[in-house]
Amino acid sequence: MAPNWIGDALMAQPLLIRLRAKLPGARIEVLAPPWVAPVARRMAEVDEVIEAGLRHGALQLGARWRLGRRLKQRAFDQAIVLPNTWKSALVPFFADIPVRSGYAGELRYGLLNLTYRKATGREAMALHYARLAEQPGIEPELPLPFPCLRFDPEKMARTSARFGISGRYTVFCPGAEYGPAKRWPHFRELASKLDSQIVLLGSSSDKKEAEQIPGKNLVGQTTLDEAIDLIAGAAAVVTNDSGLMHVAAATGTPQVALFGSSSPEHTPPMSAAARVLWLKIECSPCYARVCPLGHFRCMREISVAQVLEEMKKSEPGPVHSS
Repeated sequence: MAPNWIGDALMAQPLLIRLRAKLPGARIEVLAPPWVAPVARRMAEVDEVIEAGLRHGALQLGARWRLGRRLKQRAFDQAIVLPNTWKSALVPFFADIPVRSGYAGELRYGLLNLTYRKATGREAMALHYARLAEQPGIEPELPLPFPCLRFDPEKMARTSARFGISGRYTVFCPGAEYGPAKRWPHFRELASKLDSQIVLLGSSSDKKEAEQIPGKNLVGQTTLDEAIDLIAGAAAVVTNDSGLMHVAAATGTPQVALFGSSSPEHTPPMSAAARVLWLKIECSPCYARVCPLGHFRCMREISVAQVLEEMKKSEPGPVHSS
């Protein structure tokens, strides 16, 4: 079962890569919510994506039972449950999957029958997930492989044409679903310093952040598949710690990732083409949605000059065309 967030799903891909290497003949299917499914479909290790029509945060016991009974017909040998909630372990239990593995917590004993202990503190999420490719107590081999998404250059060209984009462009991702403490406030000034066309991407909840930034504003107007195509074709991406930051990393696009209230030690963009700016002031990371001290120094004090300097250093990563 895939995580409920795009970024988490991408940080779980090293787990899938390790499973494919260990079990080359196995069939790997991913149960994912509709908003995560497009990412999973672009992973070479995944044979099929099953969309779970379940509302985020809702118990929906009957719907989970019916989904589990449908999945029983597929006769899976093992389910790996990545979300940490009790309800997320219900579907494989209802599907009578013999081995149901995941991290212990929320009284999931019984629902899961192969359990792992969480590490103390906040470790890198990719390592947290990759550990589930091993037996409990066995650490995965490091370094972990990087996430990578497949993309088709011809489809990318069609997507760019559909939105009237041609030539060299830079993508800005000014939003962050978690809250304003993750949102860098200087995108407008950065846009004025760049020669390339600016394309703004994000979900509909990011519209307020994008309104004041000059450029082609596509926030809330693209599908996730279209956003992936546009990010893969960009000369560079500047982004907060968000799902699209992890998309940029998985396409190998040069990027500058901006961290404040969160930590790149926990959720880094896993790419050789990624540059990270994190001031790591005394109160960071706090993981708060809104700055609890009111000064917002962790993001406000990342200067445009610093971002421009990191953009100069960033180089393209591996190409993952299909």
